[in-house]
Formats: sequence, C-alpha cells, structure tokens
Amino acid sequence: MRDSTDPTDALAACAFLPTAGDDLPDLAGLPRDVMPWSFDEDHSGCSDGSVTASLGRTSEQGSWHFPEKPVIFLSDPHADADGFLRSLVAAGAIRREAEAPRRFTLTPFGAAAQIVVGGDCLEKGPSNLDMLDALKALIDTGADVQLLAGNHDLRFLVGLLSLDHGLCGRDAEASALTEHLFIRLGRKAMPLLVEVYDRYVAPNGIPDDVPEEAAAKALLYPADNWAERFDRAAKPYMKGKARAREISRAEKKRRTFAEAADEAGLTMRMMLAAARACRALFLPGGEMAWFYDRMQAVTRMGSILFVHAGLDDAACRMLALDGPDAVNAAFKEEARRDPFVFYFGVLVNMMRTKYRPSDRTLTEAGVEDLWGAGIKMIVQGHVNNHRGQRLLAKSGMLHLEGDVSLDSATRKLEGLKGHGVGATLIYPSGDVLGLCSDYPTIKHFNPARYEGRA
Repeated sequence: MRDSTDPTDALAACAFLPTAGDDLPDLAGLPRDVMPWSFDEDHSGCSDGSVTASLGRTSEQGSWHFPEKPVIFLSDPHADADGFLRSLVAAGAIRREAEAPRRFTLTPFGAAAQIVVGGDCLEKGPSNLDMLDALKALIDTGADVQLLAGNHDLRFLVGLLSLDHGLCGRDAEASALTEHLFIRLGRKAMPLLVEVYDRYVAPNGIPDDVPEEAAAKALLYPADNWAERFDRAAKPYMKGKARAREISRAEKKRRTFAEAADEAGLTMRMMLAAARACRALFLPGGEMAWFYDRMQAVTRMGSILFVHAGLDDAACRMLALDGPDAVNAAFKEEARRDPFVFYFGVLVNMMRTKYRPSDRTLTEAGVEDLWGAGIKMIVQGHVNNHRGQRLLAKSGMLHLEGDVSLDSATRKLEGLKGHGVGATLIYPSGDVLGLCSDYPTIKHFNPARYEGRA
C-alpha cells in the first residue's frame, strides 16, 4: 500500500487510498473518483434545500474550526470485525497481514489520524468477540482511538446491570424499573451470549451455583406482576404513553425471548451462565472492562461534535453550559448508579434518538445553544444508509450520517450485495470525504468554503 506524504492534504490523500490487491481483493469495488457532494439527492443529501439553508446559516455564526489531525469516522460495525477492518484499510489507516482480527499494522496515516468509532460495536453478529479483539488490537497499536457509546452497546450493559435483582435478591419495588431489561435485549443479543457461552462457559461446564431451568428463568425474567409494579414505579420518569409503550415492548419480549434462546441453542440455565460470564467479563475488573471504561457519550473537535445518534434541547444546553467533558463525566456516573434512569434519560437519548415524534425534541432553541458554543455540525452513526454518507439539516443543524451498513447481518437483511466498506474522513483543511463501497464516487465537500451554492 502507498502512504500519503502529507496526511493533512485531503484531496491528495485520495490518490493514496488503497486499491484492490494492496491488501484485500474484495476492496475492488471501492470508488476512486472524487466528486462534489450533492445536496439535492435523497441518497446523499436532502432534496428540500434545507442543507443549503443550514450551511448558509452556519456561515453567519463565525469561522469554522476543524480538527488539528485528520479524523477517520467509522460507525455501527455491529460485531462484524471484517467490515470494520476492511473500512480501516479503505481509509488508509491499517495494513492487514491476514484475515484475522489482530493481524494488521498501523500505517503512517493511521498513526497521524484520530480514529473515532461511532458506537454500536456489539450485537447482530457475525462475531462480537472478534470485533472486540480487533478494536483492542487497534488501540494496542498506539492509534489515537475515540470510542463512542451506541444504543446497542448500552442496552447490553444495562441488561447486565439489571441482573443485580436476580443475583442479590428481589426487592419488589426497587427492581420494578429494571427487572425486565435483560429479556428486553431480545434476539439481537443472542449471538454475543452464544459466543461468550462457547468461549468462556462450555470449556469448563456450567458452574454448580447456576440453578436449574425453572429457577434460572425466574432470575432472568420479570415477575408475573411486573407490569403493574412498573407502571407505578415509572410515573416520575415517564409519561403514560411512554410507560404503556415500554410495558408492551417488554411483554412482547417475554413471549419471544425463550423462543429466540432456543433458536440460538441456549437453555435458560445456559443463558444465565452466559449472562453471569458477561458480567464477569464486561463489568469493572473484567477482561473486557476496557470496552465500557473507554466509552464516551460525545467527542468534540473544533466546530464538529461526534455522537452516535443525535441531541435534544436538554443535551444541547448541557453541552453549551458545561462542555463535552462534563457530559462524558455525567454519562459514566449515571450508567452505574441507576440503569433505568440512565437508559431512558437525556444522556442515552444521544445514542437512541432518530428525531421521531416519540423522541426527545431538538428545536431551534437547542440549535442556537450549539451555535453559541461554536458547534456547527454533528457527525453521527445510528441511521444506516444504503448509498453512502448523507448530509441533512435536522431542526436547522447540519448532520452528517456516517453509518453506511458495514455489517453483514444488516446487509443481508436489507438486500445489500457484497461486503460493507466505508469511512468518513475529515481533514484540518475542512475537506470532508465520504467513502463507501455502495456509492460509485468519493463524496467531497468543505463547509467553510461554501459560498451559497450546492
């Protein structure tokens, strides 16, 4: 593979992106030509003119400030280590020595860049543990890696934390808010639980202190009277419609969880053993505790804020008044202290929102707070796109959606052919490149040079 001699020169760097044969033959479909980012096509921008209007308004908020180092943004690998590593190869950050999660080296460009992993590393498959091995290997190279929290990552953490009610004895009122959160993981968590069972439980057998089937199920499932108790306990935190929606969702999972476990080849006793093994691995002191220890809610570089999903007005105000460091500190504190309040609160809305009517609201007041704090663009994952990255204006704030459907499970479900490969590159010059194997050209724009035309 060739290496760029000037890692800050975005357009020159395009000539040094790897081609088929440099590392992996299945990079053959990568685009080579750079074209201006179209704002008036739905697959690449927003055809109603709102992106153009947003860029016009941000130009009135003062100068843009860009990262001091090139940024490589990858998001939503969803337990597909191969898609993750292919994308790092495509961005010019690593050289692979073999198709294995740890067999690669950092390139000079990878060493010069900051790599932002936008969340949702876990669930869906094909291999959560390979994905974690690949991510840890990338960190161990000395690369500058920022790891953001995704909703799937946090849902799994909250599910593990909720098992305290089964491990420590059930307090009827105290556990009403959380005792459904493990089965709420549902079908998407089964691949990870199976992998942990196979690697960490099966070789030595299920520990003797794991109860038999009926008792194991009782520890994993909410009690029969959970819905009434939850409705009372959640009133201070949720409106009536939100409580009803959560109860309906949990009751559906109650009916389907055992079926999903059976399809995955897990009995309830095996499931409980796997869940306890996950707690030992991922919670403080465990072999994989680094994963949640490193996780942040947001990271900011100049005028750009990176987050998994998006913001509401309360989050905008927190960022404007206290800054990202304070938001990240609150994120870590609340996660351990109160899993339910954490998962359904302002902080995790940043990993869950899709700006739907049922989500917490972002209005122009929140956008004004961000602009006042010097934030002009949000780079996010969470919303998977089929034709590369998208630029949208959401409540007037410029958003770049960087989830390009990397993982094989998503691609199969949505009828996408070939391997998922893609990355968003942002340079100190302000040049933004959207690279994706599902789009025929590299998309390019520079918001600071925008002069009122798309």
